[in-house]
Parts: sequence; structure tokens; C-alpha cells
Amino acid sequence: MFRTLGGGDLTTNPAKRTHPHAITDLCEEGRRLYANALRTGRIARADAETAPCLMEFALLHPDPDDVGWLRPVPPTVALAQRLSPLEREISERRRASVELAEIFEPFLALSAQGVSPTHSITVLEGLDRINAALDLATEQCRNEMLTVQPSARHPERRVIEGLERDRTLVERGVRIRTLYQHTARYSPERLAYVDQFANGKAEYRTIDELVERLIICDETVAFIPIRDDRQVALELRHPGLVSYLIKVFEFMWDRAVPLSAGTPYETAPDGITEIQHSIAKLLVEGHVDEAIARRLGMNVRTCRAHIAKLAQALGSGSRAQLGYLIAQSGMLDRDH
Repeated sequence: MFRTLGGGDLTTNPAKRTHPHAITDLCEEGRRLYANALRTGRIARADAETAPCLMEFALLHPDPDDVGWLRPVPPTVALAQRLSPLEREISERRRASVELAEIFEPFLALSAQGVSPTHSITVLEGLDRINAALDLATEQCRNEMLTVQPSARHPERRVIEGLERDRTLVERGVRIRTLYQHTARYSPERLAYVDQFANGKAEYRTIDELVERLIICDETVAFIPIRDDRQVALELRHPGLVSYLIKVFEFMWDRAVPLSAGTPYETAPDGITEIQHSIAKLLVEGHVDEAIARRLGMNVRTCRAHIAKLAQALGSGSRAQLGYLIAQSGMLDRDH
């Protein structure tokens, strides 16, 4: 569990037990109070009792001049406190991965004499084996890495891992092209991540819908998940399969919007936004809310809020009627 960096352990606080969550899932009340504290410079201790997570995560600290008030910890300080141990752990794991790669280098040289058809597709079971294969492919990548990354929200650990991986590649002169969903444009963590690579070696674009993750290194090896929990993946080294996946990537890349181009979500004359248009298309195809949210990179609650706005705009009173009204409205003709 997360512990306070400067205010003690709050596990005995009854209020804490009523809404436990990780800092990456900061509750709405916590977000509101922290933002208000940053705007005003302080917040009454009594007001903060509704969100004890703010003290647990060291986002507030006692006012030295008045015990009845709390002052906000600057976001830059709070973020640095959280990222520092993650960065150390990632550096240690990366060193371990390099050592393992050196151990297996003689065997890799033997297998590099030719990939047999029976070994052109390898099943990787478990995150440790998947990450080890990805680390090795990253170490060997020399020209270009193509990645498709659905879902804009990522845990801090994965954001830092991606940052370290991309920095290593860029420093080695490798070009990186990454596709996100449009919702990535509203993720402060993702935008801050992208700002780390403003030298042109790494390019980021967004598109309305992505189905699943994909990583391709130097047109020689590709990785795709084959289970929803991402505990099993395929390592593909068959030239025909890798070439096909590259064509799929280029097809999506050509239709994507550079992340620096601003938001692609604009309201059409009929009052339907582009994101609602994408949701409407998936609704008509018969997808449930959870599947739509996953494909568009948003949480289910946000997806349902968009569906409600869509129903209101079309005057729908039921889910069945909404599908009919979408088909009758002609909004899907925008794709043609």
C-alpha cells in the first residue's frame, strides 16, 4: 500500500478505510480539494476530512502557522516523490536485463544463422517472459520501432518504463512512431511524457479507435497480445507476418492526426461531437459499453456519459431506439 512520505500512516483512520484507492486513481473529492488548495494556498483541516487520501499521499501538509489549516504540496514536488523510487527500480531492472542479454548472447548468435519456420512464432507466457523478450528486442533495435498503444491512462510505473525505453532508443538514433487514441490528448501524464521527446526522433499521432497493442522492431520482430489480461503474447519473426503488420500500422498512421495538431474532437452542425460519432458507429455494430470504452481508450463511466449525451441529442428514450435513430440520422454517412 502507499504510505505517507511526511504525515504518518493513516491505516487506522476510519475514513481512509471507506474509500481506499491508489494515487493513480485519486478520487473526485480528492482532486477537487487538492485543486482548490493549490488555487487558494491552503484548505481547512476540517474540509479535508472527506478525502483523507490527500494526507496519505502527502499532497497536503499541516500549516506551520495555524494547526486548523493545511497547505498543498506543490505538484512538482509530489510527483518527484512518487517517481523517484520507480525510476530507481526501473534502472535496476534494466541493468539486470542487460546482464541477462549478455549471458544469452552466445546462444543468440547460434540461432541468428536462420530462423526455422517452427520458431518464427513464439508463445510468451507471463509478464516476466514477455518483458524480457521486449527488452531484448529493444536492445537489438537499430533503425525504427513502431508501436500501437491503446488506452490513454497508464499506471505511473508503465509511463516511466516507456519513457526510459524510448529515451534509450532515441539516444541510439532509433526512430520511434507511436499511435494512441484521441483520448490521449486529455491525459496530462501522456502529454508530459511526449514533451520529453521534442527533437523529432519520436513521432506521436492519435486516431479515434485502436483495437490492440502492437510493437514492431526493425521490420524483423513484432509482438502482439493474445489474451485480454495481456499475460500471454506472441513474438512473431516470420517475414510475411511482420510485413503484413507493418502495412496495417502504416494504414492507421496515414489516417492519424499528429499529437501536436490540437484536439480532433469538434462539434458538427448537428451537435454531435466526433467522439460521439465514433461511439455511435460502435453502438450500431452491436458493441457493449465496456468494449466501446476499451476500443476508444476511455473509462466506462465516460463512455456512458457520451452515450447519454448522444441519446439526448437524438431524442432517444431507450437503447434500442438509440440504435434506430443513429441509423436514421445519417450521421454515419460522414465516413463515406
